[in-house]
Amino acid sequence: MSKKQITDHQSIQLLVDSFYAKARKDELIGPIFNEVIGDHWDEHLPTMYKFWGDILLNKNEYEGNPMFVHKQLNARIPLNPAHFSRWKELFVETVQELFEGDKAELAKQRAVSIATVMQMKIAGYQ
Repeated sequence: MSKKQITDHQSIQLLVDSFYAKARKDELIGPIFNEVIGDHWDEHLPTMYKFWGDILLNKNEYEGNPMFVHKQLNARIPLNPAHFSRWKELFVETVQELFEGDKAELAKQRAVSIATVMQMKIAGYQ
């Protein structure tokens, strides 16, 4: 399969869907996603399309506070450095498998940055 550029909603959707397909099956972080999101993936995924569309394509569609949501998650299911590391690993791996170019590099950089900040602010780990 040839790699694509991240240029539009379809590429964002491919990235998000592919990442969450992996994350949901992952032994470490899969149970967290499956417990918290359960049968509500049809609600969660469009939110993630908007989130990543804003970050990578400047869409300005996402409305939400991911830090607040993840603080609530951490109160329910304590997150640790291994969870954040695995999330970053799977996300970067997904981008590398599917995409190339400037937006792919930006996706990897932003994912690592966002997860690192969340880890420090939410879980209190550095």
